[in-house]
Amino acid sequence: MATLYVENVPDDLYEALRKHAKQNHRSIAGEVLTLLERFYPTERELKRRRKATAAIKRLRFTATRAGGAFPTSEEMIREDRER
Repeated sequence: MATLYVENVPDDLYEALRKHAKQNHRSIAGEVLTLLERFYPTERELKRRRKATAAIKRLRFTATRAGGAFPTSEEMIREDRER
């Protein structure tokens, strides 16, 4: 595993990072690693995200179990009032 050293970090940036790490119950190194993973995903992570996005898109266009569309809010209110 590689080691990364960062020099000349401005004090205000370091303080913001320290505060954010503390809020997330992480060390500064752990916070930096989390941020790197989030904003610079590996090819494996990008593949996982694309697969999840495709699954969501498929679900979006699948018919409901009832076979029809969901009723609008107006239809549901009208039905409720007619009871």
